[in-house]
Amino acid sequence: MNTTGKNVLIVDDEPSLRLLIRAVLESDGWNVHEAQSGEQALEMLPGLTLNAALIDMRMEGIDGMALLKELNTIMPGLPVIMLTAYGNVNSAVVAMKQGAFDYLTKPADNEELKAVMTKALDYSRLVDENEKLKSAAGATEQMIGSSQGMLHVKDLIEQAGPSEATILVLGESGTGKELVAEGLHRASQRADKPLIKVNCAALPADLLESELFGYVKGAFTGANANKPGRFQLATGGTLFLDEIGEMEQVLQAKILRALQEKVVEPLGSVSPVETDVRIIAATNRDLKKEVEKGNFREDLYYRLSVLEIRIPPLRERVGDLPSLVAYLLEKLGRKNNKKVRSVSPSFLDVLSRYDWPGNVRELENVLERAIILSRSEVLGPELLPPQVKTPTPKQATTEQAAPAQTPLQEQQSAPAPATGTPTLDDAERQALIAALEANQHHRERTAEALGISRRTLQYKLKKYGLTRR
Repeated sequence: MNTTGKNVLIVDDEPSLRLLIRAVLESDGWNVHEAQSGEQALEMLPGLTLNAALIDMRMEGIDGMALLKELNTIMPGLPVIMLTAYGNVNSAVVAMKQGAFDYLTKPADNEELKAVMTKALDYSRLVDENEKLKSAAGATEQMIGSSQGMLHVKDLIEQAGPSEATILVLGESGTGKELVAEGLHRASQRADKPLIKVNCAALPADLLESELFGYVKGAFTGANANKPGRFQLATGGTLFLDEIGEMEQVLQAKILRALQEKVVEPLGSVSPVETDVRIIAATNRDLKKEVEKGNFREDLYYRLSVLEIRIPPLRERVGDLPSLVAYLLEKLGRKNNKKVRSVSPSFLDVLSRYDWPGNVRELENVLERAIILSRSEVLGPELLPPQVKTPTPKQATTEQAAPAQTPLQEQQSAPAPATGTPTLDDAERQALIAALEANQHHRERTAEALGISRRTLQYKLKKYGLTRR
């Protein structure tokens, strides 16, 4: 649907009636499309953006009820007003039960027609606004974690998503920079247009240039036809430039021009092509240092970093491990057709002591390996790879700041040490939290998953202050 215009489709096999309705609605500011049959209306739909439809109940071929059903499937939420003869009001009422927005008897009173169409327009805009709000709310659904750092990232996505600002996403490899870009796109006004992704580190400079800007026929040997670049493919949408810190300076200058002048120049072309894209860039490098070294253009850096979103590495948000593990166990269990309910306290203890240089991507790989090798529904530390079970001295001695509380921890207000080396009690408490979350706080299933009695579970929940109040 269209939130800015007033577009309506009239479907009726009587030309005189269509003409009358057109005259009334055009005088009221509507853009009117006409179809003389249900079949013609269905052929027209792919090329239309509508706020409402007026459909005659009785037509040859596809009648009004059948067309109503098709419209509800193709354009869910579109308000459809049924047109019916005076003696067939009961049929119109039936149509409303099947999803019609309203009905009018023919010939419709002009003022009544305008009033019903105004209500339909308000409804269509409300439906569209709700869809946008759902999209914005879902923009962060895959960003698992409730640590302070992750809450800040989610907040920035929701705030910056609807803007047109260029965003620079910073973070180590495996932290989820692409997820942030997807969230920003879903929360934007461009969400119904393409999100085109380009990995700037995956291609050599000459190939990357043709991928980004396209080329014209005859630009080089093998260029047998015009090829649009990623900028053209992303028209109206978002272009995600991943690992932009790896891009050579010649291309950096062309990206800068595209940002400043909103044009690109395909290889072999003498005519610039206008672009309408929003740029989101990402890198695992410190671009400020790269600017100081002369490896990255300072003017491009400032163009890209209108807003910076830094994703904290996993070692800085160990408190998110229980919720991440619970989410990934369900996801990977479905993928590998294996049922895994939870992890043992010692398993989570080992995870919490590891430094995670590969971040969430490494955690996902480690969990998938454990799920594949597991013969039970509870994962134990014996399933972990050697580098995780026996971290390097640096990893073993690296002490991180106290993790931010998860929602469960905040609710239970249990005592937890603020500093110092994590104890076995700390690990056991985290394992209990993970098991509870994985089993939707069902005590019996949680006890079974941990391999302990319900009485023992109750004792431990009370010991660690995890009893719900």
